Amino acid sequence: MIKSIILAAGKGTRMKSDMPKVLHTIFDKPLVGYVIDAVNNTGLTDESFVIVGHKAEQVEEYVHNNYTNAKCILQTPQLGTGHAVSMALPYLKDFEGDVIVLCGDTPLITSENLKKFINQHREKKSDITVMSAIFDNPSNYGRIIRNPDGSVNSIVEEKDANPEQKAVKEINAGIYCINWGKVKAAFADLKNNNAQGEYYLTDIIQWGNEHNLAVNAYTLSDNTEIYGINSRANLAEASKILNNRTLNKLMAEGVTIVDPFTTWISPETEIDSDTIIYPSCYINGKNKIGKYCKIGPFAHLRGDVVLGDYVKIGNFVEVKKTTIKSHTNACHLTYLGDSEVGANVNIGAGTITANYNPLTKVKSKTIIKDNVKIGSNSVLVAPVTIEEGANVGAVGVITKSIPAWALAITRAPLRIIENWVKKQN
Repeated sequence: MIKSIILAAGKGTRMKSDMPKVLHTIFDKPLVGYVIDAVNNTGLTDESFVIVGHKAEQVEEYVHNNYTNAKCILQTPQLGTGHAVSMALPYLKDFEGDVIVLCGDTPLITSENLKKFINQHREKKSDITVMSAIFDNPSNYGRIIRNPDGSVNSIVEEKDANPEQKAVKEINAGIYCINWGKVKAAFADLKNNNAQGEYYLTDIIQWGNEHNLAVNAYTLSDNTEIYGINSRANLAEASKILNNRTLNKLMAEGVTIVDPFTTWISPETEIDSDTIIYPSCYINGKNKIGKYCKIGPFAHLRGDVVLGDYVKIGNFVEVKKTTIKSHTNACHLTYLGDSEVGANVNIGAGTITANYNPLTKVKSKTIIKDNVKIGSNSVLVAPVTIEEGANVGAVGVITKSIPAWALAITRAPLRIIENWVKKQN
């Protein structure tokens, strides 16, 4: 198994935010979470070290609460990327295997390409492998300068490049695979004789060549995977790229997306074939949607939703932390949260599961068994259970559990006063 070092110490000044850059989210998941998950999903790593700095306690809280195999290391002061990696030296002093180094603000990197990257590093018996990408317009990127045999000679920053080097379209993607046993000594030799007074990770390329190590590059086929987040505009663009990637994958697997331009689906959502997603839907978080479902238009799934086959979630319906079994419909203007809904259930328009007590701040569960019918504009005040086959009349406010096959009515009887309007004139 190999280790990973994830650089997440930067402030992200251009984000104009009090929040650390790596905690900004796409589909409510922090950027650094996408990077840690990509590393973990390779199946090749067993431990990650997240280098933190700006508002370190916030990043550390997220990592600690969500990952058991990741540890945060404080970088203070922050003296560059090479210095950041060196913070892991005390934790890896006896480690002799491979280490991958990534940036915590590149959420589009995939585990598939990381596996290929690591495998090429091993197949070529490399000591240092840098990930590269090809850009038609490589402005502002460090250029990969190769030797005639294809190995990497150097990385030249644009401000230092001559015209010939500026014409190179292969750029440094900022991800490295390192034979730690051979290369860890480099971090004691890095110099900070530059305008910023920082220690650059890119300098290990020159160090490797000076020490006769094997230095190579792995070129990405999709350069969007190393798209970095430095501004709100970058965040929006990355969100769009990730969403399009997800929609294309789902459509290739047999899901109908009626309008990809107005549909947003998180990459952690699984949808079976022959389900239709209508326009203007937002599906967030982790969800599992079965076959032959119809979602939308204007539906919002907020995460932890499991839908059986042939379920209909219609227009202006919001669902969160809810399991719904097959052949159940919630077609209009409904909120289902913290609920279990059975099969062959009909949820009338305007139904709300009132799952939150604002006084105790406790959320409770609503359970709706098979074959239940809920009338329009009903409120089910959790915790409550509607047993099998029961019917709830329209405008019902249900505060007690309803037995099987019963009818629950809470509204006042209808009174009709003949000629009342005429009498008022």
